[in-house]
Amino acid sequence: MSQNTNSAHDSSEPDVIESIVPLMPIVLPIAGGILIFLLAFIAVFMA
Repeated sequence: MSQNTNSAHDSSEPDVIESIVPLMPIVLPIAGGILIFLLAFIAVFMA
């Protein structure tokens, strides 16, 4: 029963997470930089 559900799950989803993982070294620093910039902007605006 579990083999049937695993094969159905594998056929329905084409490993989206595994396709995104190689992009993480590029995406994470960019997202972190944007987040730090927004937090600094909010801090200066509120001061």
